[in-house]
Amino acid sequence: MVPLIVSSMQDIGANNMQDEGQKSGIDKKRRHFLTAAATVVGGAGILATAVPFVSTLSPSAKTKAIGGPVEVDIDGMKPGEMKIVKWRGKPVWILRRSEASVEDLSGMTDLLRDPDSEVDQQPEYAKNGYRSVKPEYLVLVGLCTHLGCSPNYLASNEAHDFGADWKGGFFCPCHGSKFDLAGRVYKGVPAPANLVVPKYQFISKTKILIGDDSGSGELGASS
Repeated sequence: MVPLIVSSMQDIGANNMQDEGQKSGIDKKRRHFLTAAATVVGGAGILATAVPFVSTLSPSAKTKAIGGPVEVDIDGMKPGEMKIVKWRGKPVWILRRSEASVEDLSGMTDLLRDPDSEVDQQPEYAKNGYRSVKPEYLVLVGLCTHLGCSPNYLASNEAHDFGADWKGGFFCPCHGSKFDLAGRVYKGVPAPANLVVPKYQFISKTKILIGDDSGSGELGASS
C-alpha cells in the first residue's frame, strides 16, 4: 500500500508542478501583453506631445514674412515726403528728395566723416554721391549707427540750431548724431558710420522692393 501512496503523492506533485508551470506561463504572457500595451500607449503619448512641439519649431507664414522682401508704392510722393515701412523688424525710410536737396549733397564733403561711403554700409550700386539707385529717392534703415536709436527727419526749412551749413537731414536725439540727406554721418558726433542702405530694387517706376536686389538694380536708374 505504501508504494501506492508514494506513487499518488508523486502524481499530485507532478500535477501541481504542471499547474504552476501553466500558471507561470500565463503570468509571463500577461506581463508581456501589459508591457507591450503600456509601451504602445506611452509611445502614443510621446508622439502626441512631440507633434505640437515640432510644430512650434516650424516657422509660421507670419514668421517667414517678417524676414521677406517688402514692396513699397511710391506713387504720388512729393519732394520732401518720407514713408516709413518695417522690414525684418526695423524701420526703413523712403525719402523723395527735391532737386535742390540732391544738388546740395556734393557740397557737404568737408562736414562729413565718410562722404564717399568707403565704409561698407550700402550695396555696391548705392556707393555713389547719392547713396541710392535713383538720385531722387533715398532708401535707408532708420537706425542710428551709434546705439540703434531712430533719428528724426528734419527738412532744411524746419526749425533747428545746427548752423547755416545744415541742409536738412536726420538728427538722433539720444546722443546728438547728425546725418545728411544721403544718410552720411557728420564729423564730431558719436555715430561711427553712415546709415545703412538695405538691398532694394525698383520693380517699376512707382514701386520699390526692399530686401531683394536679385533683379537689376539698374531698373530704377534707367526708368
